[in-house]
Amino acid sequence: MRPVVLALPLAVIAFVATSSHVTAQESKSRGTLTAMAADSITVKVAQTEMKFAVDSKTVVEAPGGGTKSRAAQAAGQAGPKLSDVLKVGDAVEVSYTDAGRRATSIRKVSSPGSGGVPGKNSSGTVTAVSASSLSIEGSSGGGAKFTQTFVIDAKTHVVARGASKSLAGGGPITNAVGKGDHVDVAFEESGTTLRATEVRVMSKAPTK
Repeated sequence: MRPVVLALPLAVIAFVATSSHVTAQESKSRGTLTAMAADSITVKVAQTEMKFAVDSKTVVEAPGGGTKSRAAQAAGQAGPKLSDVLKVGDAVEVSYTDAGRRATSIRKVSSPGSGGVPGKNSSGTVTAVSASSLSIEGSSGGGAKFTQTFVIDAKTHVVARGASKSLAGGGPITNAVGKGDHVDVAFEESGTTLRATEVRVMSKAPTK
């Protein structure tokens, strides 16, 4: 699965090799895609409808994008339409700039969040991983570091090279995620417990 980038707003999208990166000036919201227009999308986050502007720089990542792109090119088109890879009702995560609420990336995800609650995300380097837990360390800005430990269960969705599935019946997370990997974790918070709903491997640990 590779990211795709809009060449024209909601018209044609083409593949790029780079992945999206959220900067300090960007925010994330996770919810259900409810509408797509020529220059915007609408996502229901919890009980709130949020509208995001899209343009030629918006990166879109969704399963099957590569197949759609090749089919479009074979038909003499520059790329598939956004509606070919995303549809109303999909769970998506939108990274956006607070100024103008412009979507910098749209990523199809496994869940909009438990009970409609916006999903939360953390990115960092794996410091420990087992069949039931995952710990990461990351930077919180200004040189400060943070550590978080997440509960892993059969409902945790893992996205990595060679693995894009729920852990139910698919073996332990250690088959796809290792110490030193850089990951993005979507999670739900219940009291002091953080449960990982999705673990996405952004890059593998350097080989020694």
